[in-house]
Amino acid sequence: MSKGASVAAQILNNLGRVILGKREELELVVIGLLACGHVLMEDVPGVGKTTLARALARSLSLEFKRLQFTPDLMPADITGSSVLLPHEGRFVFQPGPVFTQVLLADEINRASPRTQSALLEAMSERQVTIDGLTRALPRPFFTIATQNPIEAQGTYPLPEAQLDRFLLRLRLGYPAADHEVLMLYGQISSHPLDALEPVADEVAIRDTQAEVRDIRVEKSIGRYIVDLCQETRRHPEVLLGASPRGTLSLFHAAQARALLFGRDYVVPDDVQRLAEPVLAHRVELRPAARYAGKTPSGIVTEIVRSLPVPT
Repeated sequence: MSKGASVAAQILNNLGRVILGKREELELVVIGLLACGHVLMEDVPGVGKTTLARALARSLSLEFKRLQFTPDLMPADITGSSVLLPHEGRFVFQPGPVFTQVLLADEINRASPRTQSALLEAMSERQVTIDGLTRALPRPFFTIATQNPIEAQGTYPLPEAQLDRFLLRLRLGYPAADHEVLMLYGQISSHPLDALEPVADEVAIRDTQAEVRDIRVEKSIGRYIVDLCQETRRHPEVLLGASPRGTLSLFHAAQARALLFGRDYVVPDDVQRLAEPVLAHRVELRPAARYAGKTPSGIVTEIVRSLPVPT
């Protein structure tokens, strides 16, 4: 096992001490981090989204900030602004919450589109431009955004351009009964998060992210990834298919999954397992398909099953 694979396994095991019974979902979060992407968690309140973000930051000994999105939140509340110092007669830049390493953007769909767009440059370029000056964000920079898919009152649906910035989307879901019982008795005197120790640091994460890009991907699998994404654009029930950014996201996510499983090469199973969380939120269906009960996840799964697998 390579050094990067060992680091990834330790992170995953550490998260599993806090979030019980959600191994596959935790794998997706670690894959998002290792692939230098961002994660959108779409789920009901109270299933552990904030706890997961805190556990990840503590496992990596990274700076963590939580930003609660509300309708009155302004772009400067995210990026920061220049503040006048009257006694010195000059402006000083006060960085906003985005200047961190792990950012939890809680209930992102409650902010206005103007405020949501303030995250676009930060998520895509790892930088923000304020008062004509471009300021780099810390490395690594990882955003976990959450939204409640049930409650629509007072929310602003994320536009396609914003959704496309997320490497993948996942849902934690409710815990199984046995795990919920363990959760009850595991928090009688303290929270498992309080006892969590770091298993890596920012240097180890940057090295592991660099190692991910060295994972070998055969041309046949690269072609398979492209065919999957192009099929989402040709599907008769799809209005908007996965973008080329989606193709790149699936490619890099498959590399990260290979490293997480201790391989230095990608196999077709990596692509198939990641196709739905990486591509479904980038697919918009035609109205007739939506009225018929079809979902983007179902369409992506259908495409994966229909395409021949490279050997």
